[in-house]
Amino acid sequence: MTMAKRDTYTPESLLAVAVEVFIERGYDGTSMEDLSRAAGISKSSIYHHVRGKEELLRLAISRALDGLFGILREPEACEGRAVERLEHVTRRTAEVLMAELPYVTLLLRVRGNTDTERWAMGRRREFDQQVSELLKQAAADGDLRVDTDARLATRLLFGMINSIVEWYRPGGAGADHGDEVADAVVRLAFEGLRRT
Repeated sequence: MTMAKRDTYTPESLLAVAVEVFIERGYDGTSMEDLSRAAGISKSSIYHHVRGKEELLRLAISRALDGLFGILREPEACEGRAVERLEHVTRRTAEVLMAELPYVTLLLRVRGNTDTERWAMGRRREFDQQVSELLKQAAADGDLRVDTDARLATRLLFGMINSIVEWYRPGGAGADHGDEVADAVVRLAFEGLRRT
């Protein structure tokens, strides 16, 4: 990825370029020179706004995590029957993933090689744990099947949602609309999870 020299840029546009390069080359395989070339600015211009590539990684991953944890604070995730709250969290997780696709894609690809990556993995586990607790409560309420371990069900649920990053392309030819994808995720998951 090579962009023409830019006269102006913003921290947001620099972050967007960094995320693209991290996804394309891998975080470990990306140098500041790669980021400079892709952004069309000098390395010193990058350092004017951030301390280095790990700070760019943390900013990008924080954007994804803030979106996910924001879901857990929405009224529909905090009030009502656990199964309805779980369905809301599931739908909104798919929606946030599609809205913040490059940022969530990067989050899902961290492997724990840096302090920032280990922090991100810990936050992902914390999010999964909170959803798992909702799933356990919905099962205890009698609304979900109890023949599947809650942690396993949570992993399978997020495995389905997280796989969206591999094929979803907004605006592409024949692209699925985000609402259709989120509806399908909820329908497929909860028709299998709901107690009959």
